[in-house]
Amino acid sequence: MPAKGQRHRSRTARAVRALVVTGTGAAVLAVPLLGATSASAATPAGGAPVRTVAGVGYPNNLDGWIRASLEVMKKNGIPGTYNGIHRNIMRESSGNPRAINLWDSNAAKGIPSKGLLQVIDPTFRAYHVNGTSWDIYDPVANITAACNYAAKRYGSIDNVFGAY
Repeated sequence: MPAKGQRHRSRTARAVRALVVTGTGAAVLAVPLLGATSASAATPAGGAPVRTVAGVGYPNNLDGWIRASLEVMKKNGIPGTYNGIHRNIMRESSGNPRAINLWDSNAAKGIPSKGLLQVIDPTFRAYHVNGTSWDIYDPVANITAACNYAAKRYGSIDNVFGAY
């Protein structure tokens, strides 16, 4: 109970404040876990909804995009698990389907990494999976193409633990 004259802070507010004090990056990654819904945590700038071709019947949020991708992957014999995909998405884009890297070596060559799994355009086109959108920013298409690439190169997205 707060002392007289002190305001009561919610557990979320205290946790966010503690994270902000320890480091901004940790706070940014933790905020979706502390009260924001996964849909709001992964909504592109401007709040524009993300349309998916293959994602019919799944929620339009990170969980739904991963589950829709897993369905397409299963139909196409592409290995991978929910946890492996989620781990890589959080490292690459923090769940932002409109993420774009404008500073790495690919960007310096004019082909920036884009989307949830930070795929470059030539890789997306080469590993695109039928039944998904040709839009690299489409979450299901981005996840599925990246997992297809990872399967061919590393055996599965589950075997990827760093930039790929």
